[in-house]
Amino acid sequence: MKLYMHAAACSLSPHIICRELGLDIELVQVNRETHRTSDGQDFLAINGNGYVPALVLDDGKVLTEGPAIAQFLADSTPDGAAMLPPAGDFRRNEIQSYLNFITAELHKPMVLLFNPLYSSVHEEIRRLISKRLAWLNGRLAGPYLTGDAFTVADAYLFVCLNWSPWTGIDLKQWPTLHGFMARVAARPKVRQALQIEELEAFDADGVYFAPHAYLASAGRSGSPVRP
Repeated sequence: MKLYMHAAACSLSPHIICRELGLDIELVQVNRETHRTSDGQDFLAINGNGYVPALVLDDGKVLTEGPAIAQFLADSTPDGAAMLPPAGDFRRNEIQSYLNFITAELHKPMVLLFNPLYSSVHEEIRRLISKRLAWLNGRLAGPYLTGDAFTVADAYLFVCLNWSPWTGIDLKQWPTLHGFMARVAARPKVRQALQIEELEAFDADGVYFAPHAYLASAGRSGSPVRP
């Protein structure tokens, strides 16, 4: 399988899931400006919307949209039941509910905070996100969203919350969520994915990560992630 990705983007979520499940995956980077891939393809021919992630199976089938890819990956191996229980198990529906919530209420609004075209409404967007984060902060059922098991929804939440420093959101005001970030960042397979994408920890607690070039352009400094 090939996973088309940008470092530290939402494609990091399925990348983490592949590492957690021991799935054989080839990472293919996509240039944001040219839409050319690191293996010389036109990414628009793979996903006409132009954004990552996209998963190309060995038989050539293409799957897009992060939550759908996450569920496919978990369902593709018996070990995936730990990250996404089978159909008929209520826990699966609960995890799917969180995937939908993260997509609609966190991912998309946070992306707008990176876009200067929406700068006039950035404060309103931050207030909306803050309400959702306050709700989520009181919902964690244990170490992770649904309890003791690290699920596909946790991988997705970690990636979206990792953008907080870059969107003007101080996650420390929600200690439960900040603790969640530290726990996920400490997982060996998560750190492996971070290292492979050449992401660096730059905050004092070592729970937020970004590409070296991004850190340099923002005047921040960090040290390489170690597994």
